[in-house]
Amino acid sequence: MEHIDRLRETFPDVARDIKINLENVLTPGTLNTAQVWGTAIATAFAARHPGVVAAILAEAQAAEVPAPVVEDARAAAVLMGMNNVFYRFRHMVDKEDYMQKPARLRMQRIAKVATNKADFELFCLAVSAVNGCETCVRSHEANVVEQGLTPDHVLDAVRIASTVHAAALAAEVAAAP
Repeated sequence: MEHIDRLRETFPDVARDIKINLENVLTPGTLNTAQVWGTAIATAFAARHPGVVAAILAEAQAAEVPAPVVEDARAAAVLMGMNNVFYRFRHMVDKEDYMQKPARLRMQRIAKVATNKADFELFCLAVSAVNGCETCVRSHEANVVEQGLTPDHVLDAVRIASTVHAAALAAEVAAAP
């Protein structure tokens, strides 16, 4: 993982655990290659660090991840960028007035996935975990399990999300004076 290794080399010593975890979580196991890289791509975009995004996209390309997986990961990041803010607001305010009103936000892409529903929902779940939206995490976790994935799949995706998020922070720490 040449690009990830170069990124890891820039991390400060305080991020030693993240250096190790980043390599470990990106190795397919419970999750297949498409699920690993789709989750990593989606959460890299959610973490909003260009260097992390570039390294993960380069590694996904080297792993020959199909274009539809990358497309779904990008779509999951963008849609959850909108949905997580909206639904997190409703959850935090917790007033019936807001809960009963329709979102009135276009979300057609969720119904028109490029790969498969389970993987797309997994990517959305991971991004929602990064963005801290309890409502979305619960909804996507239920959809993932309904689609046949297991709690092990869910935890592996969230491990990737948390580690990619921490990698973005490590890169920021490394760049700080």
